[in-house]
Amino acid sequence: MLKQLLTSISAVALLLVGSSANAAMQEPINLDQLLQQLQQGQFEQTEENKQREARFRAEANEQARILRDTIAERDRLEKLSETLETQFERNEIELAEVTDTLTQRMGSLRELLGVLQQVAGDTSSKLQTSFVSVEYPGRSEQLSALAQKMGSSSKLASIAEIESVWLALLQEMTESGKVSKFNTEVTLANGEKANTQVTRVGTFNMVADGRYLELVPGTDTVAELIRQPSGRYLDTVSALENADSNPVKFAMDPTGGSILGLLVQAPDLGERIDQGGTVGYIILALGAIGLIIALERFITLTLMGGKVKRQMKQDQPNDNNPLGRVMAVQRKYPDVDTETLELKLSEAILREVPKIQRNLTFIKIISVVAPLMGLLGTVTGMINTFQAITLFGTGDPKLMAGGISQALVTTVLGLVVAIPMTLLFATLNTRSRHIVHILQEQASGIIAERSERSH
Repeated sequence: MLKQLLTSISAVALLLVGSSANAAMQEPINLDQLLQQLQQGQFEQTEENKQREARFRAEANEQARILRDTIAERDRLEKLSETLETQFERNEIELAEVTDTLTQRMGSLRELLGVLQQVAGDTSSKLQTSFVSVEYPGRSEQLSALAQKMGSSSKLASIAEIESVWLALLQEMTESGKVSKFNTEVTLANGEKANTQVTRVGTFNMVADGRYLELVPGTDTVAELIRQPSGRYLDTVSALENADSNPVKFAMDPTGGSILGLLVQAPDLGERIDQGGTVGYIILALGAIGLIIALERFITLTLMGGKVKRQMKQDQPNDNNPLGRVMAVQRKYPDVDTETLELKLSEAILREVPKIQRNLTFIKIISVVAPLMGLLGTVTGMINTFQAITLFGTGDPKLMAGGISQALVTTVLGLVVAIPMTLLFATLNTRSRHIVHILQEQASGIIAERSERSH
């Protein structure tokens, strides 16, 4: 029992005294040693507790000092906050007063800057479509950046920026009255690019190598017009490029390309004829045939009239002209009576008339048929127009343009063929009648002469 009691006391001693644990585990142990160890452990524990109490008091004093310092800092910051808040309120009041003063003093200036912004934007848009920008690139970008800067912020424009707008306007005005030559890259009609000499006529037109140029939208580059105006305008381009200091004629577009764009869209003669369709080509074929026949008749009657006039001055008949062949009848029948001779001469004249008036009737027929063919084309074109209206309505005039063009072009072609054919027929018919009249006149003279001999 005693041994068990000692073991329990030792266990309690080990739990209470941490520093003497190793000694308690020593074997064997007696009561004196145990008592000594307990007394020594209690002394050490007391010393440790005292040290802990001293550290706690020191830390408590330090925490109190920190707390006092923190409270003092809080009080200082609160006073500073009140001071700054008061200063902030005073600054807001002062800022409002200064802003009102600035607004009052900048009333006219802001209006001026608004006008400047508008002028800079409008000028930038104008310079983007100006031929002068090809020679002096980058002008529109500067003005556009200035307009955006003034619109997106409240900053005032500097004197240099204001002068840049004025200088751009002055340069555009000055260059509009000049004819300038310079080298730049030109996009040709086939898509290739070439560096060539360009002639700029103010702000109106640009030409190169005898052809008109156009400004590519949104860039400072130029390209050849894919479709050029007629030759009489291109001749002025060549004259301008080859000109010296002397004035020359030049077909200038004062709108900067609008009229030229409409001019090149106008169909040429071949396209006009093609609008007439099949009926138009038939009318032109008839006109060409009639013109060939009229030319042949004109040459034949002119030569025949000359031979007849020469025959009238000669007594000896010649077989190379109608009058000579008619006069040969008198010599062929020298002994017949007057009535028989008259019949023979009439027969000879009737024999010559078809040769003199050959193909004139065909020319007259063409002059009558051509306008009728034009009327046929007109009716056909109007039928096509009404069919387009039936299918697509009248919303898009381009759908009806083809039929109307055919209707009008065929009418024009019919009149173009009919009017010259009518004039040619009248001229040739007059010449042939004049020759027939000479034959009849000479035949009457021969009959009169024979009648006088008989009496």
